[in-house]
Amino acid sequence: MEDNKVKSPDRGRKPSRAPRGAKKEEKLYEEKVVHIGRVTKVVKGGRRFSFSALVVIGDKKGKVGFGTGKASEVPDAIKKAIEDAKKNMIVIPRNGTTIPHQQTGTFGAAKVFLRPAVEGTGVIAGGPVRAVLELAGVEDVLSKSLGSNSPINIVRATVEALKEMRSIETIAEMRGLSVKEVLQ
Repeated sequence: MEDNKVKSPDRGRKPSRAPRGAKKEEKLYEEKVVHIGRVTKVVKGGRRFSFSALVVIGDKKGKVGFGTGKASEVPDAIKKAIEDAKKNMIVIPRNGTTIPHQQTGTFGAAKVFLRPAVEGTGVIAGGPVRAVLELAGVEDVLSKSLGSNSPINIVRATVEALKEMRSIETIAEMRGLSVKEVLQ
């Protein structure tokens, strides 16, 4: 056995059939699976199982959306949820790394309280709220989830609170004042 032989980089494998220019499609949004539930349907012959998925997607630049999907296999349910989330995107106003003002969002029995925080605080939030805020690009925020602890309702309440957010510029425009006059 001679060790001084130079090995070729392809190690005797056939070249790939993919064209040189072909690259994997870049993802526009990051995604987080918040919850996967097993759904049972009782039929004459026994039980039928399927899976529901709750997914939040966002670009970390102010766009965020959530969606739900249901299928007999988990990956299919997640795919359906991502497609649904792409249809329900919202743009949120941000004030640097935080939100413009405090807000409470309500959906059903779930309430989510959001409050701006000083830079460097981080996202102080529970699972579903954290997923929405991180993917929306909010880096510093305080939150408290009140009432229901169902993940879908908490996500909906968080999105509701973010929808109601208004930037200083929009408030100034509504009042017919300049931004400086609004802040005083």
